[in-house]
Amino acid sequence: MSVASNVASGAGSEATPIACVLGPTASGKTAAALAFAAQRPVEIVSVDSALVYREMDIGTAKPSAEERALAPHHLIDIIDPADAYSAADFRTDALRVIGEIVARGRVPLLVGGTMLYYRALTQGLNDLPAADADVRSQLDADAARDGWPALHARLAAVDPTTAARLAPNDSQRIQRALEVFMLTGQPMSTLLTAPAATAAGHRNDDAAPYRFVPVALEPSDRSVLHARIAARFDAMLSAGLVDEVRSLRARDDLHPGLPSMRCVGYRQVWEYLDGETDYDTMHDKGIFATRQLCKRQLTWLRAMPERLIVDCCAGDATQQAVEAIERAVSGA
Repeated sequence: MSVASNVASGAGSEATPIACVLGPTASGKTAAALAFAAQRPVEIVSVDSALVYREMDIGTAKPSAEERALAPHHLIDIIDPADAYSAADFRTDALRVIGEIVARGRVPLLVGGTMLYYRALTQGLNDLPAADADVRSQLDADAARDGWPALHARLAAVDPTTAARLAPNDSQRIQRALEVFMLTGQPMSTLLTAPAATAAGHRNDDAAPYRFVPVALEPSDRSVLHARIAARFDAMLSAGLVDEVRSLRARDDLHPGLPSMRCVGYRQVWEYLDGETDYDTMHDKGIFATRQLCKRQLTWLRAMPERLIVDCCAGDATQQAVEAIERAVSGA
């Protein structure tokens, strides 16, 4: 598949091509990145909203110390779970890190599955308001009284486009969409279709030196990926995910409403530790939530006509991915 230039990411002939290994959970992104790093002087830049948090290792499938020793990794373990980290923060940090890697004469390789981060990096940011603690507190109180499906119905009345793509219990996204409407008086779907800009109100000029080329790991058979997701969640539980969340829960500054604790797996285990569900229900809900995340990730990917597609279900998927990354960085 040919690679189309990403105009918003700097499509000039002198732009440095940057390969971006993107894909849903359990698609083999880390294996592909490390296999490529064995052939080239690579430094990996994480595109993952969960890996930024310290003390969250098991449930985020964070690369191990051994894996990180094979190539330098960036934007992992950079903030505390009590702190916020936005797409705008990622964009600023990623562009800085990419510039430093290129200046060292090495090859930056972006790897991850947080498609909002990738969009912010390559297309700039839409003019969405920052989080408002008072509005969120009000919405949390409404949800505690009426339930998130009721708030989903409220969202459907003011922003049917956004509501249509969200599950009735997707509390984080429902809250954000309602928050945006309450702060701006406009549906989030309308604001997201407006021309993108950086947080400072400027265009994507700071990304002009680069041409970002997505290498997408996608399943030819969704059931194969679902089986991997289930096996990986079981492995996380066996590795001590419940104890990891128990330690986080014991801190006096963390609560289920924080973005860190809303990460897939952590939310379900927290509910279990709170006595809201039993172990088997937590297990099933964790796998289901991961499948839903996978579905959203694939929807984002399939909206990128310029991507190089690799079947993550293929027996030689890692080698195919390495070849696709090589084509991307060589500008072929």
